Amino acid sequence: MAKNPRRDDSGRTAARGGAGRSKRGAGATGGRHVIATNRKARHNFSVIEVFEAGVVLVGTEVKSLREGRASLTDAFATVDDGEVWLRNVHIPEYHHGSWTNHDPRRNRKLLLHRRQIDHLVGKVRDANLTLVPLSLYFSGGRVKVELALARGKRAYDKRQDIARRDAQREVLREMGRRTRGMR
Repeated sequence: MAKNPRRDDSGRTAARGGAGRSKRGAGATGGRHVIATNRKARHNFSVIEVFEAGVVLVGTEVKSLREGRASLTDAFATVDDGEVWLRNVHIPEYHHGSWTNHDPRRNRKLLLHRRQIDHLVGKVRDANLTLVPLSLYFSGGRVKVELALARGKRAYDKRQDIARRDAQREVLREMGRRTRGMR
């Protein structure tokens, strides 16, 4: 029997637009479509551990995120009564929304496994660490946040990191010159 080119291995027919592709960049294919990043987080904090968590959202928030509108500036997460909450994330109101629009800076619940939450509670309480969102993205059609367990950097730590980065950049630049025969 001849194999139907529009059927995949599971026997399901593919969409007409293409085999397994969705309209959006990170639909059912499981890709990662980044909405917003917290660029200052890695500068102000030293990241110890990274977690992926789902975010509980309302419909107009998802529609606003699909337009690529969000800000993680000054955002952080807390653990209250065994639940992890994302605070201070700005998702602007959906411009086609009506009275059902959401509050742009409301607290949003994060979805993690109980074991992960217990691990975070111990680290935040004992080791004096904080939870900082690094990025907000779509993964498989769902909104996820990359959450970092981090320790705040002091001013001299930031200066050392900048000096180390500059030295590394200078080494790479010099190696590039030597390979091209400039010096």
